[in-house]
Amino acid sequence: MIRFYGYFRSSASWRCRIAFNLKRVDYEFVPVQLRANEQGGAAYLDVNPQGLVPSLQVGDLVIAQSLAIMEWLDETFPEPPLLPADRDRRAEVRAFAQAIACDIHPLQNLRVLRHLGDTYGADAAGLDAWCGRWLGAGLQACEETARRNDRGGAFLFGDAPTLADICLVPQLASADRFHVDTSRFARLLEVRAACEALPAFADAVPARQPDSA
Repeated sequence: MIRFYGYFRSSASWRCRIAFNLKRVDYEFVPVQLRANEQGGAAYLDVNPQGLVPSLQVGDLVIAQSLAIMEWLDETFPEPPLLPADRDRRAEVRAFAQAIACDIHPLQNLRVLRHLGDTYGADAAGLDAWCGRWLGAGLQACEETARRNDRGGAFLFGDAPTLADICLVPQLASADRFHVDTSRFARLLEVRAACEALPAFADAVPARQPDSA
């Protein structure tokens, strides 16, 4: 049995839910309430010493970090593939996914925003400005990358969603939440629409998760 620890609004958890859905893989969900700081409690730290979500547990194996979880899923359940067969295309997909997961997303992480508020007195407007600065710049680079790599498919790298698309959709939703103007990212919005038309993406949205109430 695969046990998955996550939080409904976490972008990283959201990515993994999409991957589970695309693979049609069942799992036991264990909610970790970030707003209640359950991620810092002894019980969860025993699972993941980082105190971050998501985590995947199978027997004695525990995998943290969404990209590692999704690649494990891709290797364990090969169909449909989340990475292209071609080496060069795989590198392009990984680079796009990492641009979001490693460069953009961490700057909007709850612990970062809390630190900005607690240490520097940033209010809601200040946090929106912070996110607008970094999310906007990061997504602008993603837009340019997407245009350069556009091969005519509905998705970022062709006719099927990959890790890149999986990372993109939650990130655009986060941009909306922090009032970042995404209207200038035409190619990214086209891809988002194509993804959200798929049940695997639609069923993974935060509002449809059992811990969202």
